[in-house]
Amino acid sequence: MSPSAFLSEKDVFLNQTFNTRDEMFDFLAEKTVQRGIATDKEEVKEKLVARELEGTTGMMDGFAIPHAKSSNINKASLIIVKNENGIAWDSLDGKPITFVIGLFIPEHQKGTAHLQLLSSVAKMLMIPAVIDQLKAADSQAEIVSIINQKLVENSEEDSESLAYAGV
Repeated sequence: MSPSAFLSEKDVFLNQTFNTRDEMFDFLAEKTVQRGIATDKEEVKEKLVARELEGTTGMMDGFAIPHAKSSNINKASLIIVKNENGIAWDSLDGKPITFVIGLFIPEHQKGTAHLQLLSSVAKMLMIPAVIDQLKAADSQAEIVSIINQKLVENSEEDSESLAYAGV
């Protein structure tokens, strides 16, 4: 799948009202199975929780990037959740989380795909204009467009860096 079509509107959930990180993880795990991304909801949730125990995935400005790697995940995927309520998350800036970008990576791709996708999403969230656009977005199509565009830009930059490095 090309980066320009990596995320679809079916992967974006707006106006959610979760109150806890546990509720959010349960929802994300359930959606991975419903969307055909994974086969075992409980294992995906366990992987999300285990990763969080290694260190917070709560970033800055209300964003979190929880992620799971598992053999029951069959394709690298993102699930986006825009939550109405701020969720306590132990974020880097101490602010509650309202925008979740869940990453789901097959075990056999954990080195390359996982790091590239995580890097691209993290780079995207370092750009104030992108943060503002995502927070202001009120449709699935708008969020999909912003994220897919940034993933394409980041993958092009990564390719240029590798070519420059002689790889």
